[in-house]
Amino acid sequence: MSRPSDRTDADRLDAAIEAFANGDPVLIHDAADREGEVDLVYPAGTVAPSDVARLRTDAGGLICVALSDRVARAFDLPFLADAVEHPATENHVLSYDDRSSFSLTVNHRETETGITDRDRARTITALSDAAADPAGTDFAGTFRSPGHVHLLRGAADGVTERTGHTELALALADAADLPPAVVVCEMLDAATGLARTPADAQAYADREGLVYVEGGTIVDHL
Repeated sequence: MSRPSDRTDADRLDAAIEAFANGDPVLIHDAADREGEVDLVYPAGTVAPSDVARLRTDAGGLICVALSDRVARAFDLPFLADAVEHPATENHVLSYDDRSSFSLTVNHRETETGITDRDRARTITALSDAAADPAGTDFAGTFRSPGHVHLLRGAADGVTERTGHTELALALADAADLPPAVVVCEMLDAATGLARTPADAQAYADREGLVYVEGGTIVDHL
């Protein structure tokens, strides 16, 4: 059997799709000339409180749920910069993209504070249920805003339009025949406070028995 580090790009992608279909997390590096970050990514429907704890402790970035553009439109979810009238939302220049994908922040209405691992897992899995059945979901009746789970709105044309972790993870969910709702969280280095390098993130994946895949592989093959 080949070691994880010996896998071809096609092997890694197949393994990533299989892992996602089984509800397991995957590590995705967007690109060296983009953010240059690795995110720990889960299908939203399988996230348990222990998974939220892992995202907090092993990844350490911002825990977000990315929804497809189709789902966001069904729920009338805006891009945050378009929804908030404040000078701070104007005149952004991002070094890695034309815009941010951030939308609302939400909690499930039956959570308490919304920040505990259990509460966030409840919100996240409910978002997956909502994404699987937008027509049958009363979004405002199920979720309240502001909350502790950050929503991201995917590009309308997916990775052909934008190659952020939002679109890359949604493409993986689509290939695994899962609802268009995925959890993404940047992997940070506890010692430096910077993003984990791809080499360090890949070593983590190997230690934990997880799949690491390059964003370019997803773009080229899905």
